[in-house]
Parts: sequence; C-alpha cells; structure tokens
Amino acid sequence: MTAEGDAGQRRQWFSQPGRKSRDLVALGDRGLVGWICFGPYRGEMPGLERVGEVYALYISPDLIGQGIGRTLLGEAHAQMKDQGFETSALWVLCDNQRARRFYERADYQADGGAQDDVYDGITLTELRYQRVL
Repeated sequence: MTAEGDAGQRRQWFSQPGRKSRDLVALGDRGLVGWICFGPYRGEMPGLERVGEVYALYISPDLIGQGIGRTLLGEAHAQMKDQGFETSALWVLCDNQRARRFYERADYQADGGAQDDVYDGITLTELRYQRVL
C-alpha cells in the first residue's frame, strides 16, 4: 500500500455520484493531521438494522496518542447517531494491536466476523468490531 495509490483510490471514491459516506478532517498547525470516513454499513449484519460503518481512520503517525483519533471517532459516532444508526461497525487488521486497543477503549468489541483482503499479493486478515451508538 502506498500513499499515492491510496490517494488515487480516495479521489475515485470522493467523486462517486450519490456517495452516502461522510468525511471529517482534523487540522493542525501544519495542515491536515487526521481523517475519518464513515457511512452506512457495506454488508449485512444478521439481526441488526441501521448499522453505520467507520470505513477509514488515519492520523499522522507522529501525532498518534494526542487525542486526534478519539475526537474524530467521537464526532463520527455523534453524526452516525444523528443519521439514525444504532450500531457502528468497522474492520481492523488482525495484527494491528495498537488499533485494536484503540477501538476497544472506544467500546468496540470483536464480534467474530473476519475477512481476508489481498494487497499487492499479500493476504491480510481483518476482524470486524462493533459497538452500540
């Protein structure tokens, strides 16, 4: 995964007509320092309705631990709730212990869902987490 490749994908994503996702950014002294993207859940959650999803959350690596991610996530939760979502779900890389701890501190719990994604020929396993809004 590269910043350039991701930027190209995001440009395509942002330009889709009828896109239902929302984006929030955090600005600091040097400009953009964080970003979150969220919207309706893109799959099915058996037994649950009105599920939102955090699609992506990125913070400048040197600013992790400063509360930026917590603030963006909190605002995304508030907006999802205002949109009528009752639950928030997200996917996190199985091996990303830092991110898993972050989401667990935000009251997310792994729900047993798992999926494999292939990036540049490498298979990465993601776990689904969810929380009540």
